[in-house]
Amino acid sequence: MTSIRVLIADDQVMVRQGFTVLLNAEPGIEVVGQAVDGLDAVAKVAELAPDVVLMDIRMPGLSGIEATERVTGPADATVKVLVLTTFDLDEYVYEALRAGASGFLLKDASAAELAHAVRVVASGDALLAPNITKRLIAEFSRLAGTHRAPLRDRVGDLTERETEVLSLIAQGLSNAEIAVRLVVAEQTVKTHVSRVLVKLGLRDRTQAAVFAYESGLVRPAGY
Repeated sequence: MTSIRVLIADDQVMVRQGFTVLLNAEPGIEVVGQAVDGLDAVAKVAELAPDVVLMDIRMPGLSGIEATERVTGPADATVKVLVLTTFDLDEYVYEALRAGASGFLLKDASAAELAHAVRVVASGDALLAPNITKRLIAEFSRLAGTHRAPLRDRVGDLTERETEVLSLIAQGLSNAEIAVRLVVAEQTVKTHVSRVLVKLGLRDRTQAAVFAYESGLVRPAGY
């Protein structure tokens, strides 16, 4: 079985070393390198071809947001980015999700949470299940409401069922859970998800969830 190759990008040496020790102790995960800032992260991704990058947001020089955009932006990019932060409601985390990150993780996460997050994003899924992620996306997309009109027009390109699937993605449901909710086969849900991403020009489920909140399709609780 091939191990998940991980690059850790953080300007704090203790964080890099600590996460390296934790992840190397996990079966099926191998830390292949460390980067000290955003520019170093971009270079190391090109050199080492990791499957997942644990990317600190606030680094000197090139920020984690810019680095995320550079490594996930190319059409042939396969690397997944999991952003690291100290604060759960960090506006920069929201920007990183928009830039192409597949999810985020607090730096005080346990070894089990860290390994789970790496495996989730490496599999091509988005780390959307935790309520904190949905709360963060909802809060900052609420503040970015000025762009909703053109985004809402793009929702009109979706079929009624695709719109329903997009709404459920934003609520954090997995394909299996959406299939149960809509009483359809999981493969059917996968097809709908793929069509939603293509029609809206989005990279993954995380960006789909951000889009759903920004367009007003899904509203933050209490608003």
